[in-house]
Amino acid sequence: MTSSVEASSAESSSVEAGGATYAAPPAPLAALAELPPLTSVPRRLLKHPRLMHYNRLAALVVLANVGFLAASWAPNTETIGYASLVNLALAVVVRQQYVINLFFRLATWAPTSWPLKARWTLGKVYHFGGLHVGGALAGAVWFLAGTVVATVDGTNLPLITASWVLVALLVVIVATALPPFRSRFHDHFEKIHRFGGWSGVALFWTHTLLGAQKPFALGVLAVVTFSVALPWLRLRKVAVRIERPSTHVVLARFDHGVTPFAGSSTAISRSPLTEWHSFANVPSPGEPGFRLTISRAGDWTGSFIDDAPPKVWVKGITTAGVANIETLFSKVIYVATGSGIGPCLPHLLAAEVPSRLVWATRDPRRTYGDDLVDEILAVQPNALIWDTSQHGKPDMVRLAYTAYRDFGAEAVICISNKKLTWQVVHGLERRGIPAYGAIWDS
Repeated sequence: MTSSVEASSAESSSVEAGGATYAAPPAPLAALAELPPLTSVPRRLLKHPRLMHYNRLAALVVLANVGFLAASWAPNTETIGYASLVNLALAVVVRQQYVINLFFRLATWAPTSWPLKARWTLGKVYHFGGLHVGGALAGAVWFLAGTVVATVDGTNLPLITASWVLVALLVVIVATALPPFRSRFHDHFEKIHRFGGWSGVALFWTHTLLGAQKPFALGVLAVVTFSVALPWLRLRKVAVRIERPSTHVVLARFDHGVTPFAGSSTAISRSPLTEWHSFANVPSPGEPGFRLTISRAGDWTGSFIDDAPPKVWVKGITTAGVANIETLFSKVIYVATGSGIGPCLPHLLAAEVPSRLVWATRDPRRTYGDDLVDEILAVQPNALIWDTSQHGKPDMVRLAYTAYRDFGAEAVICISNKKLTWQVVHGLERRGIPAYGAIWDS
């Protein structure tokens, strides 16, 4: 078995390891393709992280609200209240799992005969979180404005009190969702968002009932409440079978009457009110149930590996992830590092789209087990598996581009840590190559 990189050089060498072929430097490094030149400055600016589609969608929502304000000129209290409620409802509903799956379904209906630029843009569907951010910011500002107006009017003290309590809560939720806090104190961010969100819904009901009780407001609140409650209505505790190929990773096997679609994710918890973690589902074609690949990446995952539970909590429905955009393209390259192989594996097994794998990881057989590596090689005999324990960390951008060029792919999907994902995605997109990877917006 030889990789495309190895095959591209008659002088390249390889190391056989239990049936897998790994690239052996320095020959394959010399065989890597030189990166194409950067695109024009205007096109590169559009690919800058600050202008990614996530931020564009957030800006679009804010601009739409500015336009509404300009058209209204001097909105009254009722109009301000509706604007606030609609925006905050948008922020909640776009995070609902059924809505997320609908977004992906609509985006991936486009056939591969459409122009690549159109499909390139549709593939950014997973940036929908920008709608959440724009709606939350605009809704909070509208609500603050309405509270100020109600305070100046001063005719309904209970309503004013509830309004200012809700304003304080919204400020806390927005402030703790900003990247500096969210990235440094993610567990606290999740708890504040969860319990603050529930409290916010309850306060909105109180605020609405103390006010005019308009049917429109009651209807919107009913939709929001149902959207928030629906995943919890599907909460259950299920059995899990843990396989530990190494101290770094476990394979969690589930078979509780659910076989999720390839590329979806499942949220699991040992303490459902405090902490949830999502992992990519790995169903095997023709087999019931599914697997989750969980690697040691923090206190929670470390505890899960060391003290494997017999049961865990699951809630909601399986949700589409970034790799589900693969069907927009005729051929794709999957780039993964470490346990990033988990989200890639279901797509490799399903083989709905011709693909090639580039996987850099430490001692793959010892870390993930012979069975998993052999399963990958059975469907990806030309995969490039780079053993970092032997050869160090490779230039993933050049590896990805070489595989992209040799395979004749249309897009690259990268599943890795934040730093490397940005390197690969933006390193390729600035050169005119469609590339996709997680954006860590939750």
